[in-house]
Amino acid sequence: MVTRYTPRERRSTPARHLPDELPEGLQRRRGLALQSSREPFVGVTTDGHPIRGLYPLRDTGLTLEDVTWAAEMFLTSLDAGGKDAVTFTLDAPEWRMWSNIHPFLARHGLLLETLDDDRRNAALAIARAALSPRGYETARNVMKLNETIREITGSDAEYGEWLYWIGIFGDPSDTSPWGFQIDGHHLNLNFTVVGSQLVATPMFMGSEPVVADAGKYAGTAVFRDEERQGAALMTSLSAGLRRRALIGEDLPGDVFTSAFRDNFEMRYEGLPAGEMTSAQQMALLALIDTYVGRVRSDQALERMHEVRAHLDQTYFAWIGGTGDGSPFYYRVHSPVILIEFDHQSGTALESPRPSRDHIHTVVRTPNGNDYGRDLLRQHHARHRH
Repeated sequence: MVTRYTPRERRSTPARHLPDELPEGLQRRRGLALQSSREPFVGVTTDGHPIRGLYPLRDTGLTLEDVTWAAEMFLTSLDAGGKDAVTFTLDAPEWRMWSNIHPFLARHGLLLETLDDDRRNAALAIARAALSPRGYETARNVMKLNETIREITGSDAEYGEWLYWIGIFGDPSDTSPWGFQIDGHHLNLNFTVVGSQLVATPMFMGSEPVVADAGKYAGTAVFRDEERQGAALMTSLSAGLRRRALIGEDLPGDVFTSAFRDNFEMRYEGLPAGEMTSAQQMALLALIDTYVGRVRSDQALERMHEVRAHLDQTYFAWIGGTGDGSPFYYRVHSPVILIEFDHQSGTALESPRPSRDHIHTVVRTPNGNDYGRDLLRQHHARHRH
């Protein structure tokens, strides 16, 4: 395969099992995973104290029966061993132990690679029902580009299209809360169903590379809109507003609220939406909708109502340059949504500095509703189990 990408020389770390010896950095990361999973959940906040009342438990009039039905069909397709491996209690610590890197640190559930086509398609049907067509395409393209990086590096032990795990939390039901997770390299989807309400965070999506220029999936690309819209919003600002939005020159090296940072404290920084022009506010909302719109349209519309209600408390922050080809980081932060986008240096590819060939994105629901936790808290208070 001829490609413009050059693989980086490094020690291979397996993605399917925990090796006998982990490098020191991965030992620390696994320790952090185990520690964070045992900490009481608070959520992303500005000061360690979540604001209550932001996410009322209510009947939206929508139905999520097709998501539940897809999960039930998948479980029906499995034998007893498969069901035992894929199912967890609703409050299982495994739900918070997703990881966006490829080495095996804390995977759980059923590996898609081990399923036959019918069962794999049944597993993916759950995600297809919960995501919009565009969101599902993005998720699948991330998986396809994980195959591309396998082709470039030749590392079957680390990468591949189907190196993703699925887990079902609780019993799929139209009346009782439940959820599911898809977990693997650069793709971590967490969905919680509470009645007619769907929470789709934490949602981590990334890729290296972001475009396949050769191989099985040549032409596949991700995050073009996320990159273009973020840059367009920053460059649309006046010089004075750009200075307000700019919070640093050196990229952070990763998004701040990636794996094992469920209780991260992040203050508001950057440019308040209230200081933007009407056109810039519309561009900001369109950028947010690109991320929120990864979810099925009826639920995305509900989510955007939440976002709009807090537009005057929404901040846009930028790190890095604004020139053509310059790598950058941006985030959108309000009481009800946190979006981060970051250009990364190379991990599998030879790129010692951040470049546009490696992107991480994450979406969070601040103030305690990642994994639908605030809705679950209210549900359990209303329906004593």
